[in-house]
Amino acid sequence: MAKLITKEQMAEQESYIMKLKEENMRYAAQNGHAKLALTETYGCQQNENDTERIRGMLRQAGFDFTDDSNKADVVIYNTCAVRENAEQKVFGRLGILKHIKEERKDMVIGVCGCMVQQEHITEKIKKVHEHVDLVFGTHALYKMPELLYRAIHEKKTVVDIDSSDGAIAEDIPIMRDDDKKAWVSVMYGCNNFCSYCIVPYVRGRERSRTPEAVIAEVKELVARGCSEIALLGQNVNSYGKDLDTDVDFADLIRMVNDIEGVERIRFMTSHPKDLSDKLIDAIAECDKVCKQLHLPVQAGSNKILKEMNRKYTKEDYLAKIEKVKKRIPNISLSTDIIVGFPTETKEDFEETLDVLRKVEYDNIFSFIYSRREGTPAAKLDFVLTDEEIHENFNKLLEVQNEISKRKNEAYVGRVEKVLVDGVSKNDETTLSGRCDSSKIVNFKGDKSLIGKYIDVRITEAHTWSLNGEIAE
Repeated sequence: MAKLITKEQMAEQESYIMKLKEENMRYAAQNGHAKLALTETYGCQQNENDTERIRGMLRQAGFDFTDDSNKADVVIYNTCAVRENAEQKVFGRLGILKHIKEERKDMVIGVCGCMVQQEHITEKIKKVHEHVDLVFGTHALYKMPELLYRAIHEKKTVVDIDSSDGAIAEDIPIMRDDDKKAWVSVMYGCNNFCSYCIVPYVRGRERSRTPEAVIAEVKELVARGCSEIALLGQNVNSYGKDLDTDVDFADLIRMVNDIEGVERIRFMTSHPKDLSDKLIDAIAECDKVCKQLHLPVQAGSNKILKEMNRKYTKEDYLAKIEKVKKRIPNISLSTDIIVGFPTETKEDFEETLDVLRKVEYDNIFSFIYSRREGTPAAKLDFVLTDEEIHENFNKLLEVQNEISKRKNEAYVGRVEKVLVDGVSKNDETTLSGRCDSSKIVNFKGDKSLIGKYIDVRITEAHTWSLNGEIAE
């Protein structure tokens, strides 16, 4: 059973929120406006969900928000450790903030999340970026009010990167950007230890929220007008294994499906080795569950899969995909693929292309391997040159683009229900949203339709999106 942050611990953080709020009220009375906070998120949906909680705590503490770092009194970067380019972006941002802080001495700069959960990164920040006031890891998220208060008053860098597996903190204030769609975390951490992945080291072991806590959050969201729920975890298929209950992820999906007011249910991410027949049945039978499955394969070669410690073979994966297709004929499939794993050869890469051609994914999320210090794969030598890896990456995209375009062309003439997300950046008369299969649909319409479900007849297919018109 996952450890919970106690009510007393949460009450202590609430007291720091009130201290910050009182100070901010005095500031607003003297200056005619509230202090401003800026948050930026790098990485996955879990990081986005964590930032919603950071913003919730900041709002309760009396901060308003800005996107302009030149105006911000508090800047917090919520970081990713999965790929090196995300880290470099953060360090670049910190370099820019150094110059701003030279002019605005009272600015508080914070870095949190997966990146700083790695001790060598935190040491680098302390040595190279001395202007950073606050550093806290994934397990200290709920303590942000206390840490921020200390950073403001102690005038020195406050660091909390507790390396324990963490505990679950319920009832953290949350500020969501979308009224109709919401991420709901059902579990945290990962037990799989894929050889290339830093996540288990920075997020800790798997910890499931109780079904009661998840259902209560979903019902609260529905009461506020939210209708699309996305259940979130590093490996949602493992949900419930650490709980003193018989409820697994398939059961949880059915429980959410029974909640009145929920119109769509999505989830991610699933690990192939844990995809059960019971979960496939739940996707097929629950009317509110989108007929969409994201199932990361990462590679097509059995040799590479073994060296990645993925715990399944190419044949295992393809057999599960066939089972999914047979049970849910209209399923939309997506995946993650890593190109250029250190020991990958040209022949290994061809096995990955073979998986693409056999599965025919609607879309993929592809990445060139990024070495992560502390993972087993970081010690391996590369077989292919950088040039060969990039050639393979481009070939992968070429093959997938053709498949994606063909899959999208099959939508032309269909009428799809679309939840309208907003307007196009280039044309305010063009609206954009997603259909059940999560494909982006663009169509002409009035901004009053934002947040509503609209039937759209698909008229044109592109590689990554669909165009349509409101169905009469």
